[in-house]
Amino acid sequence: MDHLWSPWRYQYISQAGPSQDCIFCHKLSANDDRESLIVFRGRHNFVLLNKYPYASGHVMIAPYAHVATLEEIDEPAAAELMLLARRAEQILREVYRAPGFNIGMNIGACAGAGVAGHIHMHALPRWPGDVNFLTSIGETRVIPEDLAVTYEKLTKAFSG
Repeated sequence: MDHLWSPWRYQYISQAGPSQDCIFCHKLSANDDRESLIVFRGRHNFVLLNKYPYASGHVMIAPYAHVATLEEIDEPAAAELMLLARRAEQILREVYRAPGFNIGMNIGACAGAGVAGHIHMHALPRWPGDVNFLTSIGETRVIPEDLAVTYEKLTKAFSG
């Protein structure tokens, strides 16, 4: 039997379940972008790495305002959110040479939102053959790049 050693996942699974704190608001209030994995701060939204990515380069775009639905976000923040999603696609295409992307939102817990109280858009690069039997059968993902390396690459790209 083969074993995949991923001790970093323990932090995630041991904290599974509903949280009273909003991770996005917590990261903003920490005022430590590197520790919070925030790669870019816009006027109304910010871009951060997913701490438990589905693929290297997986980012999330979230408004500063703690809102649960698109209906609640004001027009300038909604416009900037889409512009940042477009910019994320462009940056991920350049940095990771990705030919495809998953970009979208899950609004509400029943729709799959892990943080249902604060909307956020996921943007992740995709490549042919990047998902195989291991994800489906073994319930395991292999992420080839350390988050610190991803942080450096994307912080530089978003600041340029």
